[in-house]
Parts: sequence; structure tokens; C-alpha cells
Amino acid sequence: MKQSIATTDAPAAIGPYSQAIQAGNILFLSGQLGIDPATGHFVPGDVTEQTEQIFKNIQAVLAAANLTLDQVVKTTVFLSDMADFASMNTVYGRHFTQPYPARSAVAVKTLPKNGLVEIEVTAVI
Repeated sequence: MKQSIATTDAPAAIGPYSQAIQAGNILFLSGQLGIDPATGHFVPGDVTEQTEQIFKNIQAVLAAANLTLDQVVKTTVFLSDMADFASMNTVYGRHFTQPYPARSAVAVKTLPKNGLVEIEVTAVI
């Protein structure tokens, strides 16, 4: 059985998908962009500021399922430019503790709304 998880503390889905789906003891979060849920726009700044906002959004969705970043086991990072990896990684490293989640990071041609970075996570309950 699957259950949709949603919160107004993170940006609303901009298409036919859920912010997160709980299936058994696994929570799958859709990719988050650096969008401020209060304005519906990207936060001002570069990849550093967008990554910080992404973690606020991720934490809000996790909180809606009574979870924290400590329960994240896998992440996927999408960058519009791999030259931004170090900046993203600095922010990323501040939000996780050991043992770190498994991670993939890839460069893509473009992201929704021309974002600089998108991060999706999988957590266990």
C-alpha cells in the first residue's frame, strides 16, 4: 500500500506527482528545487543558496512524515553544471552526519524551471 505525503511547508508539486510517497517502511521524496514555498520562486543567489533551500524543503517533507535527515539512506543530486559540485557539496556536507547516505550526482542539460540543482532522497522509517 502506498500513501501520499504532502506539506505546505515545501513547494507544491508542479505536475502530476506527489511530494513524497510512503510505501511500507520506505519514503521516496520527489526531487526538490531551491524554491521558496512562500513565494513559489527560486531563492535569490547561486547554487549555494538554492541547495540550502532544497534542504529546508526536504526537511519539511520529511517532517510531514515524522522523519529527519538522519533517516535518509540514498540521495540523487542533479546539477545543471558540474562546476557547481563543490559548492553544492559544501552545503550537502553540513546537513548529513556519518554514516552518510549513499549518493549519486549527475550533470543534466536542464532542470525544471531552469534550476541550478535538484535533490531527491529516499528515507527509511
